[in-house]
Amino acid sequence: MTTIDTISPALVDTFLASRKRASPQSYNHLLQTLARAFQWLRALGLIRASPVRAKPRRTTRTRIPFLFDPAAARKLLEVAGSLPQCPSTPLRAPAYRTIFALLYALGLRVGEVARLRVGDFDMRRQLLTVRDTKFTKSRLVPFGPRLATLLTNYIQRLSQQRGALAETMPLFSFRKRQPVHPSVISQTFHELVPRLGLCVPDGTAPPTVHCLRHSFAVSTLLRWYRSGVDPNSRLLQLSTFLGHVNPNSTAVYLTVTTALLAQANQRFERWASPLIEEVTP
Repeated sequence: MTTIDTISPALVDTFLASRKRASPQSYNHLLQTLARAFQWLRALGLIRASPVRAKPRRTTRTRIPFLFDPAAARKLLEVAGSLPQCPSTPLRAPAYRTIFALLYALGLRVGEVARLRVGDFDMRRQLLTVRDTKFTKSRLVPFGPRLATLLTNYIQRLSQQRGALAETMPLFSFRKRQPVHPSVISQTFHELVPRLGLCVPDGTAPPTVHCLRHSFAVSTLLRWYRSGVDPNSRLLQLSTFLGHVNPNSTAVYLTVTTALLAQANQRFERWASPLIEEVTP
């Protein structure tokens, strides 16, 4: 029987080889998790040295995700609102219009939207309760009046179609009253993309439904830049809003776009101009 202190580098390498990882990022994440575990065991005095000897895989430059601007987002909601309906999928059009609006306007994860229930919305305080998130924690997410109107109209139509709504009833459900599956939302998104007439720049990945969450994070940062707010002072707030454990996870979404670079450059020029004038003869 193998004990902790007898785990060798060769055994660790065998374990890593048995866990197939297609991308360098996925492999490196597994390697780092394993390395931290053995570092913790070493700190507790349970082992003398970490047996992890493997090196991280080199990552190549990845394409940046597609970002939806307001015009593209409006087009997506318009196309979703025109989806054909049938007896097996009642309220399909208004449901997907509401789903994509929540993803874009609040930066929710697809799984979080799929699990929403009628009682998760507090219309009086305009608060949404997001339960069972990626990190098994719940959070409150505020929303504005336009989204409140959209949600109210959808819930009213749902009530007209199904009668009295229990608070535990899934908000988005088409068959057997079960919550819509995240993969079905993603599939519907990809069916609609060709109808949006999007122009995907060189070096940008094709649009995915997760791009709506990414677009929310980047547009928030851009809005801060334009209003003169220091993004570093607000990153923790954005991290909390998105349901991340720490701001480092949020930083992944803050893709450097041309608009962000322009705003950052303007801010630097405003800061540097007085200094340059002082030293210029």
